[in-house]
Amino acid sequence: MPTPVPFKIAVPEEKLRILHQKLSLTELPDEVPLKKPRSRGAPLRDVKNLVDYWLHSFDWRAQESKLNQFPQFTTDIDVDRFGTYNVHFIHQRSAVPNAIPLIFLHGWPGSFIEVTKILPELIQGGPNFPAFHVVAPSLIDYGFSQGNTKEGFNLDQHAEAYHKLMLSLGYSEYVAQGGDIGNFLTRFLALKYPESCKAHHTNMPTPNPPDPSKHADLIAKIEAEGGLSEEDRNRLASTQEHQADGMGYSTEHMTRPQTIGYSLTDSPVGLLSWIYEKLVDWAADYPWTADEVLTWVSIYRFSRAGSAAPQRIYYDMMHREPMSLVDVTAQYIDVPLGTSHFKKDLFRLPSRWDATLGPIAFQAEHDKGGHFAAWECPKELVKDLRDMFGKESPIHGCVTGQSGFT
Repeated sequence: MPTPVPFKIAVPEEKLRILHQKLSLTELPDEVPLKKPRSRGAPLRDVKNLVDYWLHSFDWRAQESKLNQFPQFTTDIDVDRFGTYNVHFIHQRSAVPNAIPLIFLHGWPGSFIEVTKILPELIQGGPNFPAFHVVAPSLIDYGFSQGNTKEGFNLDQHAEAYHKLMLSLGYSEYVAQGGDIGNFLTRFLALKYPESCKAHHTNMPTPNPPDPSKHADLIAKIEAEGGLSEEDRNRLASTQEHQADGMGYSTEHMTRPQTIGYSLTDSPVGLLSWIYEKLVDWAADYPWTADEVLTWVSIYRFSRAGSAAPQRIYYDMMHREPMSLVDVTAQYIDVPLGTSHFKKDLFRLPSRWDATLGPIAFQAEHDKGGHFAAWECPKELVKDLRDMFGKESPIHGCVTGQSGFT
């Protein structure tokens, strides 16, 4: 494997000039006055204020400098039948020699930035909680990783790339954490590389309902406990509401990513509104600042592969053969699994269903937080990971020789 090359974000000045030029020429639509201001999408007032701030006040160089405080690298990874991809990643080793290697995998509309709130805590260790060596790649097509322009590059290929990344860094065994698309990728790592991915944790578990032919004991246990609880029914209702009213973006990504790609590439305001809507709607009353929103959006705007690339994975996920994404990721995978349920995530399913996904090593319920757990609730997510791999955990020491304790 090639030696990783140190990397610093340095967006060319010409890209900033073009951004400001496009922002200065922005034409905004009007809107219908609404009783529920967000019911038809990103409100005009919000977008107008963000555009004005982006043009006149936002300091990308300051945000770039903050991100460059984290150790970043790029390296070439060969993916079978697809060629070589240059992958960008944060890699922070703990001072604790036997820290647990952990790969953090983001989703859409996030990026590697999501790890930056939890990384400083994760690398710390002590006699009572484990430390982690943290690796957080920009997914291929995202951030500062190379893009893919070959048809059929699916979750299988993504998982292969990040598995090989861990091996190239000397981590023959590791654990994985993810939400959103990162959830599906952690599942693929556990499925395809169980000899290396010794455990996986997700903050967006997506089980199917228990199947009587496969989960008779679980169904009997749920029925003996009184069946679905009121909380379970509320979660299912919330999930159904999201699927009925909040999946328009996904349908476009899954069916016509190229078409929406023109708008997201040419119009920074189109990109801003497409992402901003989800940042607010999917978080649990998180107080997003303009600097946060615009940093997240700018990473897409200045991404190596361009703003159209990140949507492509949706199409490939939904057109995977011979097994669909749902069939693969919702099956039982015999690798220890941890799940954290946050109050306002998109897919809120009964926690007892998680047992259909794999051997449960850890579960947590949180009365706060939404889809962006690492950003909204970093302390809670760090604690969950420490507890999952702590001394009282049934999988303590699952990574050979790497307990994480001082």
